[in-house]
Amino acid sequence: MDLIHFRMVTPTSLTPGAVDLLAADGRVLNLVVLRSVASAPDGDVIECDVVKGAANEVLGGLRRLGIDRAGSIAVDDVEIMFSRHAERIEADQPSTLVHTPLWAAVEAHIRAEGTYLPSFYLLLVIAGIIGSVGIMSNSQILIVAAMVVGPEYDAIVSIALGIDRGNRRRVREGTRALAIGFSLAIAVTLGFSALSRALGLESDDFEQGLRPVSQLIDTPDLFSVVVAALAGVVGIVSLTEARASALLGVFISVTTIPAASDIAVSVAFADWHEARGSLFQLLLNVLVLVIVGVLTLRLQRRFWQRAGHRAEAGEG
Repeated sequence: MDLIHFRMVTPTSLTPGAVDLLAADGRVLNLVVLRSVASAPDGDVIECDVVKGAANEVLGGLRRLGIDRAGSIAVDDVEIMFSRHAERIEADQPSTLVHTPLWAAVEAHIRAEGTYLPSFYLLLVIAGIIGSVGIMSNSQILIVAAMVVGPEYDAIVSIALGIDRGNRRRVREGTRALAIGFSLAIAVTLGFSALSRALGLESDDFEQGLRPVSQLIDTPDLFSVVVAALAGVVGIVSLTEARASALLGVFISVTTIPAASDIAVSVAFADWHEARGSLFQLLLNVLVLVIVGVLTLRLQRRFWQRAGHRAEAGEG
């Protein structure tokens, strides 16, 4: 059962309007009003549960009343609820309206992940080093591990949302974070790779030029574009539908961190052709992910809006 829980603190003057709005919607249940119990800010507390597909409309109405400006609105997913009344409400709704994503929550999640604390850069550096070990030892398992550790997809999606919403500051911050993060990861990984070469730590096969992992990374082609584009679609869909396993698949399917690692390793071993190929692979995948992210956000939002309108028209 897909339900969203709203908890609001409202000034007394706005409470009647909010209660009327919620009570008039047949997809709202468990409406509770507590008068004069809130402080900081002072006011009333209103709680209710809403069928997920109606949450966008309900939230929009509450914000038009000014509750988010004069008070607050907290939103949570309802994991489990046992209620015959809720089951009847859900059964009466078209499946489209039951499962429509709450777009404000999706965008809030993307914005929250698009913050660039020191740990963001630290994880990029660690992922870069792990990737370099995987390249020098021809270990695909370590390459996958580096992909999972890397946090760069959060910045890529944040950039896509910034472009979609016309938020230049978010685009600038995300682009700067990626540029600084990848540059730092490449620089540190280059030092590590040069030290590894000086100590002779690379595998014998790698030293003799047998580098299947590296060659896979530094040879971008049409398949690279196809995989990046599909991963971009899956990434946005998994975020809007909270599919964590699918999002993990995105992390281990796109060659961004491995490409950064291979740039550093190739420079350390004076293989300039591989370094250029890996740089192109990195830039290509980031660009494709951003473009596909913007398009998928817009198309998915329009799809759900149109599906909702058709469902409501059919209901009428």
